[in-house]
Amino acid sequence: MLFRRKETPWEVVESHSVDPVPMYYDDEDLDLIFAKDSNVRRKVVLDVPKGKALREELQKAVVFARERLLEEIKQNGYNVLLLESWNITVLRRAKLHRVEVEYSGRPAIAINPLKERSPPFMEVLSRMAVLNPQ
Repeated sequence: MLFRRKETPWEVVESHSVDPVPMYYDDEDLDLIFAKDSNVRRKVVLDVPKGKALREELQKAVVFARERLLEEIKQNGYNVLLLESWNITVLRRAKLHRVEVEYSGRPAIAINPLKERSPPFMEVLSRMAVLNPQ
């Protein structure tokens, strides 16, 4: 009879999300050829190395998830995200942390893509309770 070693499960510490927001506005000179009629998603899971500052790792995780999504849409011929949203979940097991980020966006093809933008509402991360224990 084989016994499986008991592992401590990951517990959810905190979760936040940013609803879809437009990344370009009417006053910007963005010429669209085509926009996909649905959003695409990419989920990344990253373990936070011991001794690393959680605040910076959360920011890096959101940016990394966005970069992965952009790489994926570019492989399919798109070059901009019109709407973007994200959800972040921080998990803990003992003293270890894991970060799950689901990044979502509406891909489109623009003749004149504007400069790259950063993920929307990154300030949400600085207000997370896991970073501001009482």
